[in-house]
Amino acid sequence: MPKPLLKKSCAGLTPVILLGVSAISVPAQANLTKEIEDALNFYHYGNKGAVKMDLNYRWENVDQDRGAGGPPGAGGPKTANANTARLRLGLLSPTFYGLQAFAEYEGNYAMQEDYNSTRNRLSQYSVVADPEASELNQFWFSYNGIPDTLVKVGRQRIKLDDDRFIGNVGWRQMEMTYDSILFTHKNQTLFGLTVNAGYIDSVRSIFSTKESMNSPILNLNYKVGDWGDLIGYGYWLDYREQENFAKSTQTYGLRFDGKSPQFFDRVNAVYTAEWSTQADYGDNPNRYQVDRINLMAGASAYNLTLSGAVEQLNGLGRGVGSTTKAFQTPLGTNHAFQGWADLFLTTPGDGIRDVFATASYKMMNDSLILTGVYHDFKDDTGSIQYGDEWDFSVLKKFGKHYSLLAKYANYTAESYGTDTQRIWLQANVNF
Repeated sequence: MPKPLLKKSCAGLTPVILLGVSAISVPAQANLTKEIEDALNFYHYGNKGAVKMDLNYRWENVDQDRGAGGPPGAGGPKTANANTARLRLGLLSPTFYGLQAFAEYEGNYAMQEDYNSTRNRLSQYSVVADPEASELNQFWFSYNGIPDTLVKVGRQRIKLDDDRFIGNVGWRQMEMTYDSILFTHKNQTLFGLTVNAGYIDSVRSIFSTKESMNSPILNLNYKVGDWGDLIGYGYWLDYREQENFAKSTQTYGLRFDGKSPQFFDRVNAVYTAEWSTQADYGDNPNRYQVDRINLMAGASAYNLTLSGAVEQLNGLGRGVGSTTKAFQTPLGTNHAFQGWADLFLTTPGDGIRDVFATASYKMMNDSLILTGVYHDFKDDTGSIQYGDEWDFSVLKKFGKHYSLLAKYANYTAESYGTDTQRIWLQANVNF
């Protein structure tokens, strides 16, 4: 069957647009962007609606060595090359008596499919979790007629805090969305308290598959002056399909995250302190209770931010290698944590202690961002060396709507996983 014509047009369109934008003068670029914005926005009795569009081209290369502990000279999977273009196209209605609706299509098209998407039967290659698929990504109704409150029902994107527990896995081409109801209440008179309370009926995964559940979620965010946010949360994930019963967990936690007022004229302290506990829930056949700690401290000055951190997720799988009694975050945006090479999307049975340092520098009015991260991975006792990893990225923004990204991850295995190198080149247009 011939490939859809949209594949070729999407593949070539995004880089061409962005390279063209970068060459256009600033006034001309602003005029072009304004014309596009005007064409996509519309009004009904003064209320704004819009056509939403997000086009993302990405080349991802994955090169992996033999598995850790394997015999010398043993080969790994074939090097993966994924050239994909993802299109999201949505329609946002104007607000009418507090009611609003949104529907969005999402499709990912593979121009070069030399990779294992986990769905294309090309298991001889390394995994790139971007299957060729199309779906109804979002379809929701909202109501804001109650003071300081928004109620949203339907398939929607949910992002709470840093996306560690509830996120959209926005790095992957096909994002994760939720068939759910979410109440958001911002009480400005009660010390800036924000309440997110909801119920998740099912999840549409990054593989365009559905997982059913009965899952209440609660997140309370209290703003502590200019110093940060104090957050308490509870997530009760109760999966309904038998093959997912072992992922059913109840998680509770406290988090303080923020940035200090400026001192010495230009310096801000940045910090995070978080503790979580997790246990089995619902039909989970395993009985366990494990904890997580997440600590970060650093400083920001002259557009440079330096920080050191440790995140530890405990496990009880001593000598077994089982992950079913380790602290897991199945609904989190896990690519953003514990290395971009994605060796630890699932916590090992012996847990993990990730000690890492991050440097980020912003240039050209924050339109150019350079980031470097070093990770040292051990088990939760610190006695088993898993490996280490270097991560680097360069992000260039062209106004609000265009961006280019180059990204690199290199994991060196000791006793866990395999030597892994990942390279990404990406171009994005978003209105």
